[in-house]
Amino acid sequence: MRDIINILNVPFDNITYEEALKKAESFIKEKKAAGIVTPNAEIVISANKDRKLYDAICRADIILPDGIGVYLASRIINTPLKQRTTGFDFMVELLKIADKKGYSVYFLGGKPGVADEALANVKKNFPGIVPSGAHHGYFSESEEEDVIEEINKKSPDMVFAGMGAPKQELFISRNKDKLSCGFLMGVGGSLDVLSGRTKRAPHIMQKLGLEWFYRLIKEPYRAKRMTALPLFLLRVIFTEKRGKR
Repeated sequence: MRDIINILNVPFDNITYEEALKKAESFIKEKKAAGIVTPNAEIVISANKDRKLYDAICRADIILPDGIGVYLASRIINTPLKQRTTGFDFMVELLKIADKKGYSVYFLGGKPGVADEALANVKKNFPGIVPSGAHHGYFSESEEEDVIEEINKKSPDMVFAGMGAPKQELFISRNKDKLSCGFLMGVGGSLDVLSGRTKRAPHIMQKLGLEWFYRLIKEPYRAKRMTALPLFLLRVIFTEKRGKR
């Protein structure tokens, strides 16, 4: 039975990395084609406005919080999550398992060339991984079935979809029952990082939960989007206080 914590009505699995990794590996053994999503504060706010996104998140088999915002919110409402997690770090832990056990990996998403570059770099760093294939994320709705067919021909153990929210969550929800794979995980811009086209925040900023600030410095045009975190926390505080009246 899943231990679920709801934050602004969006469910999250109260689970450690180790527990989540064991669960993900069980999906591989079952060839379940499970869905894994990692909503952050911005996605939670969007899910409260977008019913399709909300339903897509709820259909996932593992729902992990991505970043500091959701973790802080869980503490504000006095139901703290077991562990602060990030989607990128969870993905890397899965790749380590794939390296050790020879699992096959498929990358889907990013601009043309990004997924291929990411897979080539991952193979260098994790030589035990079996590269199953890669496809960019710039395909139309009419081409989606062809993409699904290509993945099914390879029947990979792990599929990582980096198409950004809400596109990747909707894709996972819509197609997980059609896929022959262990699991399908939404990873946002992680393929850009793995390809080397984008740099991740320095380790100290990651530990302090300041990756959002690093992205703001590197990409000032994201300033409007970055207001989502403080607004999210204010909304959580307001909702918590109203619930205690």
